[in-house]
Amino acid sequence: MTDILGRLNAVSREIGDMPVSAGAGRSMLLRRIFDAPVDEVWRACTDPDRIGRWLAPVAGDLRPGGTFQIEGDAGGEILRCEEPRVLKVTWVLGEGMPSEVEVRLSEGADGATAFELENASPAETVDQIVRKYGPVGPVGIGGGWDLTLLALDRYLRGEEFDAATWTGAPQVREFIIGSIRAWAAVSQDVWGSTDEEIDAVVAFTIQQFVPGAADGGDGG
Repeated sequence: MTDILGRLNAVSREIGDMPVSAGAGRSMLLRRIFDAPVDEVWRACTDPDRIGRWLAPVAGDLRPGGTFQIEGDAGGEILRCEEPRVLKVTWVLGEGMPSEVEVRLSEGADGATAFELENASPAETVDQIVRKYGPVGPVGIGGGWDLTLLALDRYLRGEEFDAATWTGAPQVREFIIGSIRAWAAVSQDVWGSTDEEIDAVVAFTIQQFVPGAADGGDGG
């Protein structure tokens, strides 16, 4: 994997307002194009064996109304599964704030797939947290999804990598740092954080995702 900047720029990032079951929502929205047919991307996101090759093993009653658990990661309920267009689930990680994730697929040009992933949480809760702590949560959530989409991209390209250990590679660390900075810029535009607040958020989030990266120095 050599084109770090290209893979960062392949993703469009927004703070959206997708509702959640409880009402108004605040969301991290990622858009990109995958150079693979819709059916192939759909299977990569819904077939347990394929999910295990790029994300982690998944278990559960994998049907609408059923539940799932990703090994070492989130679990939840399957709310919608409309092959091969829409997948929506609740997304609960430990004791963290419950959220809802929706994946939307459509045909792009030349047989490619237009992919959208939107992760929404209750708007009032998110805004309260941002007012108190700054946009650490949205930046971290967005960075985590960027990393997930990078793994999916590598899988769809047929690149060899160990899904359990690949995040320690120098180029992946560089990608994570670039992603955090990108989400910090988006968050600043939405919540009006000062430059000093954003610098603190970036430094803290990088340290959480990339331990040992002093002040984000790995990213340059």
